Amino acid sequence: MDIETLSLAGLFFLVAALYSSVGHAGASGYLAAMALLGFAPEQMRPTALALNILVGGIGLYRFHAAGLVPWRSVLPFVLASIPAAYFSAQWHIPKDTYSLILGALLLTAAFGAWRSGQILEKTGESAQTKPIPWAAALAAGAAIGCLSGITGTGGAIFLTPLILAMAWAHTRQASGLSVAFVWLNSLAAIAGLLRSNQSFPDALPIWLLAVAAGALIGTQLGIQRWPAHRLRKSLAVVLAIAAGKLLFS
Repeated sequence: MDIETLSLAGLFFLVAALYSSVGHAGASGYLAAMALLGFAPEQMRPTALALNILVGGIGLYRFHAAGLVPWRSVLPFVLASIPAAYFSAQWHIPKDTYSLILGALLLTAAFGAWRSGQILEKTGESAQTKPIPWAAALAAGAAIGCLSGITGTGGAIFLTPLILAMAWAHTRQASGLSVAFVWLNSLAAIAGLLRSNQSFPDALPIWLLAVAAGALIGTQLGIQRWPAHRLRKSLAVVLAIAAGKLLFS
């Protein structure tokens, strides 16, 4: 086992622990780690999505067991996102301008999540949430599905800030909704990639073990341990990492 494999296993473990605490599976973090170590681009998306499916599956099981997955709210998002992710994963588009715009958007969302975490720490979370309009959820699901397929992410980095900004769910419910969305979206995206004859690296089983361990720790923190304001600040860190990956890799 070489140093690169072990280094990535450690990075993937940390990413999985942090991301899974907020209902994400970590694809943007895995992509950032692979980019830092000079990974071949054609292996980055399928590897990130394979890790996403495992971490998302662990998160989905644990958030569902805790009663934090609002399935009725998940449905309109995934009805549009799954076909969008499947087909967009097969697209090949210029990267630079897209990465710049998307990175700036995620950085803005990171600032908003951190600020909302500070407000929650002082005032607590409101008991009021709004019903999710189906038309808005379908439109958001289609747009996020396209973005997740193109970037090789599960889509939670786009969905969770939207849910919290629109007050469609409380912080932990937003995490539960996002992890269900991520898992289904990642399955659709990897199916699209496999049609394009993508390959997986030999070290993938080792990395799967690393992210599984990280996900077990992270989901425990997200479900039981961390208060809502800390979860939102964790989300801000996740979004900032994703933005940095897009802007500087």
